[in-house]
Amino acid sequence: MNTRRPGFMTVVSLLLLATRAALAAQAAQARLPTVLILATGGTIAGTGTTSTTTVGYAVATVGVQALIDAVPELRSIATVRGEQVFQIASENMTCDHWLKLARRVNELLAQDEVDGIVITHGTDTLEETAYLLNLTVKSAKPVVLVGAMRPSTALSADGPMNLYNAVSLAGNREAVGRGVLVCMNDQINGARDVTKTNTSDLDTFRSRELGALGSMRAGKPVFYRTSTRRHTTHSEFEIRDVKELPRVGIVYAYADYGSVAIEAFTAGGMRGIVHAGVGNGSVSLDARSALVAARVKGIVVVRSSRVGSGAVARNGEVNDDAFDFVVADDLTPQKARILLALALTKTTDTREIQRMFNQY
Repeated sequence: MNTRRPGFMTVVSLLLLATRAALAAQAAQARLPTVLILATGGTIAGTGTTSTTTVGYAVATVGVQALIDAVPELRSIATVRGEQVFQIASENMTCDHWLKLARRVNELLAQDEVDGIVITHGTDTLEETAYLLNLTVKSAKPVVLVGAMRPSTALSADGPMNLYNAVSLAGNREAVGRGVLVCMNDQINGARDVTKTNTSDLDTFRSRELGALGSMRAGKPVFYRTSTRRHTTHSEFEIRDVKELPRVGIVYAYADYGSVAIEAFTAGGMRGIVHAGVGNGSVSLDARSALVAARVKGIVVVRSSRVGSGAVARNGEVNDDAFDFVVADDLTPQKARILLALALTKTTDTREIQRMFNQY
């Protein structure tokens, strides 16, 4: 039986191994999250002729690496890499852009080393892109959209701090599983509920009906609520093999608006029409006749409201059961259009589509 004590070198080796293991554990625990920034253009990447130019500036002129380099503080909160997906003003965003972006986000989030994604975006259609991604991203990892109301060259440009907060949020475990988020002006809003409410104010993005999910404090997220509607990993929508989204148009109601726009959409090959009605989604007699005719031709009709908040009551102002219409709940017309387009990739059954509007 060998009863010799371990030699000095053996003890030293064991201590070195233990020390290395402890340091490796500490390094793993302290590892910065990996956040990818996908740039699409917009005001956050815009430049003006002077430092006081906040109107009439050129959008989408600054590349993603320049955006990252302008905020060196990012290195202290995340390992950041950038990718220029598009370089456009967001009013030029199309369904083809959406499909390409959604596929790229899903590809990147499937990589184990990626902890979250930030998407820089123009503010005009930012809420629409966020909602499309909310319904098509197949990961619980954070996806955060961010923009700016002032170009990068302006005094007190809001882009750099917005980007810093967005990266911090995308790399934070507290943001996991909360759906696609919008982070601007220190506020955290959910993609489903948020909308642009002012043409130029820095606090333009708000969730008027239900309020923000939380806020950023000293660069860290503080959440107060979460969305109960289906999104991301619980969404039934799959765009991997979708070549194009079905065409859906929006008709805006107003006094004496008639039926011309509805008839044009019907003749133009739309698969769906979202009617942005007055009040509780009300439809004029002329418009109702045109919408019924559109439905007879197989076009799915969704009643929403131009008001901006509040749910449209089914069989309230209109007998939806009789006309085989769908109601949008409290989705804005522009978001109802997105949900209807995705719904039409799966079914034309209005009962099923109404279920989707009730759940998403």
